[in-house]
Amino acid sequence: MNILVTGGAGFIGANHVRWLLGRTEDRVINLDLLTYAGNLENLAGFEDNPRYRFVHGDIGDAALVARVLAEERIEAVINFAAESHVDRSLDAPRLFIETNVLGTQTLLAAASAARVARFLQVSTDEVYGSLGATGTFAEESPLAPNSPYAASKAAADLVCRAYGHTFGLPVLITRCSNNYGPFQFPEKLIPLMIANALEGKPLPVYGDGLHVRDWLFVEDHCTAIDAVLRRGRPGQTYNIGGGNEWPNIEIVRLLLRLLDRPESLITFVPDRPGHDRRYAIDAAKIRRELGWAPAHDFAQGVSATVDWYRDNRSWWERIRSGAYRAYYERMYGAGGRYGGR
Repeated sequence: MNILVTGGAGFIGANHVRWLLGRTEDRVINLDLLTYAGNLENLAGFEDNPRYRFVHGDIGDAALVARVLAEERIEAVINFAAESHVDRSLDAPRLFIETNVLGTQTLLAAASAARVARFLQVSTDEVYGSLGATGTFAEESPLAPNSPYAASKAAADLVCRAYGHTFGLPVLITRCSNNYGPFQFPEKLIPLMIANALEGKPLPVYGDGLHVRDWLFVEDHCTAIDAVLRRGRPGQTYNIGGGNEWPNIEIVRLLLRLLDRPESLITFVPDRPGHDRRYAIDAAKIRRELGWAPAHDFAQGVSATVDWYRDNRSWWERIRSGAYRAYYERMYGAGGRYGGR
């Protein structure tokens, strides 16, 4: 199958590209604008793979998207491309609307015109809003987003639904809980805490640290996405969760223990506006219909993640310094090895 993966240089997208190239015979086209979180070093070594092509561009560029769909005879689209950090959405809400809503609509229109066989929108549990002390989000839960990021993703989900209902595009939507694992941009909770601890810097924790999230190892997310893409029912939404709830402060304490660093590094900072208190996912539908279940327990996954960041310190140090951006110019710029591709 010829698959267009958008946002394939980001954390989850790059892990999925690597998974597809390692586990399937699919041809993968990676379309990524390489904004701040897009890092082609995440896919270093795949440049010469005959089943892989990187295209530098914006999902909002209708002409480019149409050309790639036609050139590569794309059969399926997996849309990871998004502005994705809640904190950044508080500073630049318009950018999130432009990319996550209008960009998705441009992609949907092109996919509909090209008659692709499957369009999978990768969404988030944040579209459901916040839970109290009990309960879980099911696919039928009302959308109640509380941040500009979550609102932009909820809006994109509804546009996807409309394209499926009105234009007959075979659309699938996945909504996942918090991911963790290799190649995650070090502004997110787990990699930020690991990197700061390794450098002996303070570990900033919002509010009282009792905000609860459901955590899923990124490779398990990849297997779920693949199951939905190949076997999911068009028009359906599938929640993906690990059934693994942790308060943020306990995550931080666990990481400090694994890294043998003192809890005195923890620094509580003022809570961010509109910070949702708790998320929890009911993933019974994907388990029941597609037979998916996470393969990694949290102890195994988080230990492997800590080891990866410890062993790949130069990777996140280049990100913190901004040096990671030079990889694109070296490999794909005008004078680079693949500049004329």
